[in-house]
This record gives sequence, C-alpha cells and structure tokens, in this order.
Amino acid sequence: MDLPAQFFPAIALGASNVAAAAVLALAARRVAWRSLPPAAGNAWMGACVLALALWLLRGGLAPGLSFHLLGAGLFTLMMGPWLALLALSLPLLALALGGQVDAAALGVNWLTMVLPPVALSGAVLRLSQRALPSNLFVYVFVNGFLAGGAGMFAAGLSGLLALGLAGAYPWDQLLEETLPFYFLLSWSEAFTTGLLAAVLVVYRPAWMSTFDDGRYLGRSRRAP
Repeated sequence: MDLPAQFFPAIALGASNVAAAAVLALAARRVAWRSLPPAAGNAWMGACVLALALWLLRGGLAPGLSFHLLGAGLFTLMMGPWLALLALSLPLLALALGGQVDAAALGVNWLTMVLPPVALSGAVLRLSQRALPSNLFVYVFVNGFLAGGAGMFAAGLSGLLALGLAGAYPWDQLLEETLPFYFLLSWSEAFTTGLLAAVLVVYRPAWMSTFDDGRYLGRSRRAP
C-alpha cells in the first residue's frame, strides 16, 4: 500500500516519521548483532531484493489503494521481528528513492505496511512457542501460513484506517469496497509465506533464525 503524502497534514507526516524512526532505533538496539549467523547474511539481503520486486508488482484502485504481497511474515521467521523491522525498511526506502513512494510519507507507510504484520507475526511466534507443541507443522502452518495471512490483512486494515482518519476516502468505500480485496490477498500472502517457510526449513534451515532443529525436530541444527 502506497499512502500519498497529499492525504495527510504536515503534522501527521512529521509525527509518523518521528515515531517510525523511534521504533527503528529501538529495533536496532534490540537486535543481537554479534550472534547473527554469518551464513544467512547474503540470503537475507536477497530477501530484501525479493521484497522490493514483490512491492513493485502491484495493482491498485486509486491513489493509496494498491495491492501487493508483503513478505513480512517470512522476514520475521527468517530474521526475527526486530531485524525484520529494519530489513523491510530497505525496500521501502528504495521505492522512495525511485519515486514510487512519497519520501515525506515514509513514516506513515512504514507504520502501516511494515510494523503491523511484523508485530503480529512476532506475537504469534512467541505465543505458539509457549502454548503449542514444538513440531514442524505448527511452525509452518501457524507461524507461516496463518500469521502470514493475518499480517497481510492487518497491514491492509491499518492503511485503510489511516486513509479513513485522514478523510481521503469515505468510510463505506474503504470498508465495503476495498477491505475485501485485502482479505482475498491475505490468502495469497498466507500460501506464499507458508510454502517458502516449509522449503527453507527443509533445505536452508540456517537461514531461519527462529527455527531450531533441537526444538522442532529433536536434533542439533544442521550446517547450511
């Protein structure tokens, strides 16, 4: 979702930029940089390029009402929520540099398109680790499929809420005509996230920082 700066007052844009910068600074402090697996670094950078490609492949109904896959759930499983917040800011910044996103609206776009799905995926991951059995099905289906789809819907709902509060479009148009598109798109996001999570767990488990062989499969982590 590309929210144009023209829909928001200057004070809202400034406040959202400050809030996004504050959360990113917190995320940078919470990432355990020294313990990051070196073997996964290139893969994670490749994931950022893939996310950029997904965000460029979008369709839309009107300014601010665009549809594309996010990949936020997969990023959360690969890197953990704090690093995912930082990593997903890179394709968003690239879109702004390329003129695809208003630079003045970077904060509001990040707060609606990145923060909600990553936060939700991270919360589902923690909850499943505490309350559900530690097996491969739970990891892929709950944390990949369900959390990925729910994160997509949460991002769409957050964007529509921002547009509605800004008075950009009537509420009935946003809720009755646009929100169902995000519900349908969430199924594509769910399938993509679950499928890629399953493939990576099998073939490249070292790239999935939230997956532990000892926890989910009962053996030590395999080499990449």
